[in-house]
Amino acid sequence: MRYFAGLDVSLEETAICIVDEAGEIVRETRVASEPDALVRFFDRPDRFRRSRDVGAHFGLSPRRYQSGETDLQGRISRCGDELARTALYEAAHSLLIRSTKWSALRAWGMQVAKRRGMARARVAVARKLAVILHRMWVDKSEFRWGKQAAAA
Repeated sequence: MRYFAGLDVSLEETAICIVDEAGEIVRETRVASEPDALVRFFDRPDRFRRSRDVGAHFGLSPRRYQSGETDLQGRISRCGDELARTALYEAAHSLLIRSTKWSALRAWGMQVAKRRGMARARVAVARKLAVILHRMWVDKSEFRWGKQAAAA
């Protein structure tokens, strides 16, 4: 089910109304007109049970057709937020093609590209980037280029 949010912004507070595809009001509330308050209301990392669910949420998982003994995997499903999927795809492209700095993620993506092709490697790295970003959001940690342990 898809949801849409309407914002009525003023200097002091923002009125938020969330509706579903049928136009039914799901939730109405008011929050302070501060970026942090809006982020806390909308971008909750706990809405995903596992970090690996984020890739499927953005449509970066294969489409499947199953019927009887038939089980086919197709292109990516492309469900979810198109702009977020595009940003992740472009970030993966930049990491694989434009970046000169080595990282474990880039090395993994280049191995996938060698086996399956660059287009599939970009999607795989984009999906993995989504998982990493979600984990960073939950842990409130910073991105580490290598596999070294996080500083205490």
